[in-house]
Amino acid sequence: MLDFAIFAVTFLLALVGAVLYLYPASRQASGIPGITPTEEKDGNLPDIVNSGSLHEFLVNLHERFGPVVSFWFGRRLVVSLGTVDVLKQHINPNKTLDPFETMLKSLLRYQSDGNASENHTRKKLYENGVTNSLQSNFALLLKLSEELLDKWLSYPESQHVPLCQHMLGFAMKSVTQIVMGSAFEDDQEVIRFQKNHGTVWSEIGKGFLDGSLDKNTTRKRQYEDALMQLESILKKIIKERKGRNFSQYVFIDSLVQGKLNDQQILEDTMIFSLASCIITAKLCTWAICFLTTSEEVQKKLYEEIDQVLGKGPVTPEKIEELRYCRQVLCETVRIAKLTPVSARLQDIEGKIDKFIIPRETLVLYALGVVLQDPSTWPSPYKFDPDRFDDESIMKTFSLLGFSGTQECPELRFAYMVTTVLLSVLMRRLHLLSVEGQVIETKYELVTSSKEEAWITVSKRY
Repeated sequence: MLDFAIFAVTFLLALVGAVLYLYPASRQASGIPGITPTEEKDGNLPDIVNSGSLHEFLVNLHERFGPVVSFWFGRRLVVSLGTVDVLKQHINPNKTLDPFETMLKSLLRYQSDGNASENHTRKKLYENGVTNSLQSNFALLLKLSEELLDKWLSYPESQHVPLCQHMLGFAMKSVTQIVMGSAFEDDQEVIRFQKNHGTVWSEIGKGFLDGSLDKNTTRKRQYEDALMQLESILKKIIKERKGRNFSQYVFIDSLVQGKLNDQQILEDTMIFSLASCIITAKLCTWAICFLTTSEEVQKKLYEEIDQVLGKGPVTPEKIEELRYCRQVLCETVRIAKLTPVSARLQDIEGKIDKFIIPRETLVLYALGVVLQDPSTWPSPYKFDPDRFDDESIMKTFSLLGFSGTQECPELRFAYMVTTVLLSVLMRRLHLLSVEGQVIETKYELVTSSKEEAWITVSKRY
């Protein structure tokens, strides 16, 4: 049963497990509505497994008990927040730590987090690294997008295109070169990185749940070898780029030039590259999937791209003018529930509505629930980018961490990469769905499709 639970719940339980691993357990009652433990040892783990994922479990829990709910993970009380109103009461805009980054560091057992001042400095280095590396490598990003366009233009119109596979390959090429540099111009280096990345990403978090990695020596050896190879690559790049000037500015340069030690640079680059590859690949995949299902949205996006770009080249300045394209990506994140759960530890005793949140309680932000709450999003299951014309909607989206000052750097990176790709593809191609295909969703740390998503393309001219 437990092995099946680990398989079924995977990364989302790892998010909970990573934080619980670091803090002592508590059985303190809170009076918050919710469910009692199903099992003494596992808490409500069986209920989560039966729901299919933590996200689906939280959807059901909030439907039954309201915006503030509680359940048990093992012997630990967990509180989940499921509406914008209650999230506003809990979110601290002055927090410098990105919960996504913090969770990944815990799962990798990286422990280099410093004080608030150091975290603020590292956050600025991160932001500058994203901005400068994208600006410096815009031509490269355009080239990779055009290479994918040429490949799709060469296909017969009836040929089914494996979208997930192509978007993962595109994201890997983009991220590795923009984050780490020209060594990844070699496709074999990208393939090697992708293989190790896949091994590490698929195993992250399992050891926090049942120690299964320690019990399976073959799997543990493969995971540790893959992580060691990734770290070896990064150490080599850090050493090469220290004290030298390169014509190509990449993300890692921002960290190297900052006042960080080698271990901090290694950890931050590892986290950024791991997360950026997945978030970029899935954002590209879902954006194209949704465009194939809405001829009206695709037409409006094409008209904006044609009006802004005309017959001229794609430039950073023109990309910034693609307002409707950004709305399409925001709606993609919302509909796909791209990152359905986030979490923070309650530093001190707090209050949400009439409920007291005890100190050291794990508080989940049920973002997947919030993103389809009809009281915030009219017709929540409709793919409607026009809803982001509303300034108040954009403020809400920013509050949730998907835009604005609270936006995670990996998502900001993914927005730019996906915008460039769409601007290149849409000028020349109609994107079409495959008749009869049903794309089922897999809710993990980053939401994906359960199976390959297939599309077809036809030439505009």
